[in-house]
Amino acid sequence: MIQDIQPYFLDNHFDPKAALLPGSRIIIIRDDNYLLKEKSLEEGIVEFPQASDFAAGLSDADFAYIFTIGEDSFFLYVSDEDKDFEIPGYSYTRLNVIRGKELSPKHMVYAAFTAYHLNAWYSTSVYCGKCGTRNEIDRKERAMRCPCCGNVTYPRINPAVIIGVTDKENNKLILTKYNRGYANFALVAGFTEIGETMEETVEREVMEEVGLKVRNIRYYKSQPWGIASDILLGYFCDVDGDTTIHMDNLELKLAGWFSPEEIELQPTPYSLTNEMMGLFKEKGYEGTI
Repeated sequence: MIQDIQPYFLDNHFDPKAALLPGSRIIIIRDDNYLLKEKSLEEGIVEFPQASDFAAGLSDADFAYIFTIGEDSFFLYVSDEDKDFEIPGYSYTRLNVIRGKELSPKHMVYAAFTAYHLNAWYSTSVYCGKCGTRNEIDRKERAMRCPCCGNVTYPRINPAVIIGVTDKENNKLILTKYNRGYANFALVAGFTEIGETMEETVEREVMEEVGLKVRNIRYYKSQPWGIASDILLGYFCDVDGDTTIHMDNLELKLAGWFSPEEIELQPTPYSLTNEMMGLFKEKGYEGTI
């Protein structure tokens, strides 16, 4: 999955003393476009610019330290000023290019996903949601603080579930395709609502998307998914009773039961969804217990 970057490790500890150095990696995101090295990307490599690549130099006030991976420290452009960053050999690349094919090194792809999560938070937290005053970046913790009313805003993380609905008797798994957005096969999925347990979310989402009751809900694994500001929790569960699918046509264009040999995996190994599909493809129902 995207977070499996061994031997590297994501150190996301907030460091208010972190300073831009010549070798610091710089992440600039504009309307879902990343500033990346063109030639490297043509070779399947994700390469962010370093601070030393910017001829005019960079202002510490425009950038926020976000995390370190291995030897590389990463800074994100957080100013809402529309500056024109141009570096010879670098150009803007859309997120769906990074998302849509397997690139290397994997820890840099993970950096792109995680930076996207933080960029979304910074860009929507410019003003205080309580009094409307312009927020300031807090210097003690990763937060935005209102200098007027003192309201503190922390990064938003959306809990969601990925659900492998299984038919034990026939050794099948439900696969879906969305009406819009992501075009490849997926699993039943959805966000947790206020007041719900994760298991209740599983039951509700399966009923809403494919009209089935489930039992024997069992946790599999979790995954941060920065491009949607999510923390995903994967579950397998067994269909309870009737296996007839009643698909939600507003959200899905396809939902069906698939045997292991019929499963078509996603084009990249990044997602929890793909790993769960791959587990069933390899081991069938036995791999889910």
